[in-house]
Amino acid sequence: MKRVLVLNQDYSPISVCSAERAFLLLYLQKAELVHDDPENKIRSINTAYPMPSVIRLQQYISIPYKSVLLSRQNVFKRDSNQCLYCGNGKDLTLDHVLPKSRGGQSTWTNLATACKKCNSIKGDKTPEEAKMPLAQKPFRPTYVMFVRNFSGFTSKDWLKYLGVN
Repeated sequence: MKRVLVLNQDYSPISVCSAERAFLLLYLQKAELVHDDPENKIRSINTAYPMPSVIRLQQYISIPYKSVLLSRQNVFKRDSNQCLYCGNGKDLTLDHVLPKSRGGQSTWTNLATACKKCNSIKGDKTPEEAKMPLAQKPFRPTYVMFVRNFSGFTSKDWLKYLGVN
């Protein structure tokens, strides 16, 4: 499915939607086309329309601080669907870096993707105690970073709106 970057009226990124939803917003004149995909078209019986890649809303939408929802799948995306201990991409689970039994919370900075084998070996220890260093320190992704790096975008047209030069 083709995905489209949705910009607020001030050109700040606010979401990603399907091409069908973007076309509807364009058709209803609630958005304007900023970039299209020249290699693809949306076709009706009589007409071919540009396939949207980036659209901008006609009216500014006030959005309070937008953050990435902490979920199992989002942690896996952040960690590139790989165990942060061994790099394996199979039988993944979540590991609490500081174990829950020792006061560790379920937060972005305390959850890491781990395969079941590494999670079992690490057990109720910290990575240092288990002599299992993490490939990267767990972090809380920003919304723009999450859209840019983890949403599966496919268009270079998005880059300048997502803080990539």
